[in-house]
Amino acid sequence: MASASVGEEEHNNNNKLILYSYWRSSCSFRLRIALNVKGLKYEYRAVNLLKGEQTHPEFLQLNPIGFVPVLVDGPAVIFDSFAIIMFLEDKYPQHPLLPTDIHKRAINFQAASIVSSSIQPLHNLNLLQKYIEEKVGPDEKLPWVQGVIRKGFTALEKLLKEHSGRYATGDEIFMADIFLAPQLHSAYKRFNIPMV
Repeated sequence: MASASVGEEEHNNNNKLILYSYWRSSCSFRLRIALNVKGLKYEYRAVNLLKGEQTHPEFLQLNPIGFVPVLVDGPAVIFDSFAIIMFLEDKYPQHPLLPTDIHKRAINFQAASIVSSSIQPLHNLNLLQKYIEEKVGPDEKLPWVQGVIRKGFTALEKLLKEHSGRYATGDEIFMADIFLAPQLHSAYKRFNIPMV
């Protein structure tokens, strides 16, 4: 029988992880990937964004900003996928999501930041419905999103060009991949951007 690492022992002996998530949220998607890459079991609690469940008082107790995902790990309640992934990386070191090489770590942080700061928030459901659709017009929603995604992907291509291997920054799955996969899926499936 193989022995568990310190992080695995903590996880097995203490608290069950609880993930509040929405199936189509790319932020939640990246967190589910990270949990699975790390081999961590969790309880999934669906939060239906289309029904406004993120605005219910009990959810706002967990995350006052009303976004998914939220991870509960015993007394720790963490929201924002980037913060949760860093928490998991620190607490559960098995299957690291960051390379040991400092330069490759920086590339991973940059790729994650481009997705989480420059692409994903600009096609958030709230922004698309309340601002682009209502204030600019419904016909402008898709071109807006496609422009944002293309600009971000152009930057990602330039950043990753010299560092890719089997995956975005080498031959192992790291943080950049975890942020990129849901964004690529969303671009192709939701916003009709061909991935060639």
